[in-house]
Amino acid sequence: MSTTELLNSGDLELYVFGILNESETNQIAELSIKDKDIKKEIISIEHSVLALSSSFSPIISSDVYEKIKYNLGLKKRKVIKMKPKNNKSQYIGWAASVALLVGIGFQYSKLNVTKNQIKTIEVQKSKLEESVVDLELKNKETQTILGVVRDETNTVVSLGGQAAAPTAKAKIYWNKQTQVVYVDASGLPKPPEGKVYQIWSLKLQPQLTPTSIGLLSNFQANESKIFAVDKTSGAEAFGITLEPAGGSKSPTMEQLYTLGKV
Repeated sequence: MSTTELLNSGDLELYVFGILNESETNQIAELSIKDKDIKKEIISIEHSVLALSSSFSPIISSDVYEKIKYNLGLKKRKVIKMKPKNNKSQYIGWAASVALLVGIGFQYSKLNVTKNQIKTIEVQKSKLEESVVDLELKNKETQTILGVVRDETNTVVSLGGQAAAPTAKAKIYWNKQTQVVYVDASGLPKPPEGKVYQIWSLKLQPQLTPTSIGLLSNFQANESKIFAVDKTSGAEAFGITLEPAGGSKSPTMEQLYTLGKV
């Protein structure tokens, strides 16, 4: 058998594991002294076996383990040479151990993939639930707006632009029976930072008496620009002024944006 054939035969692995017969063992031992390539391959196999033996147990017998360490110079005490065994069960056990490790690793990898898939599904489910809630809220808001606009018992008051904002406009939906008031502010410009629109219920007789019925807070966030404000009774007119954030006790007439009589 040539050096190349011996290197590829698998006999060197069996030699290291000590499971060749005595004749084969002696033959390879003699060749390893003469052939540097064979000796180098045996040393490489012995290093690999030691590395595997530190991770798995049992793979080789303690006698073989000690012999390999001695051959590699990792143990100085004399090792008693044991008669090689013909039983190949240890080699098969080593192969089974490696196969078991590969199987465990594969299953662990599949488990991690499954966990990541579950986590992704849960995130998607959470986002879908949030979208459904948003749609439900928007649908409810739309139904409320339609109800206000279509309610024939409401008195609709158109508010025209004033000197502070000639192009501004708004509408008041006022139910005189329930006193509920809604404001359509879609015709108002975006308020400057630090300012807020304030709605006033006005009595004109015997003198002008304004009563604040609410602020149009979160103006930008309200896409429909339909706002529910406080109830009122006996109103003869409605006005909207631009006030500092938090509102004012009385309307700033220089910032009167819209006004309309009932």
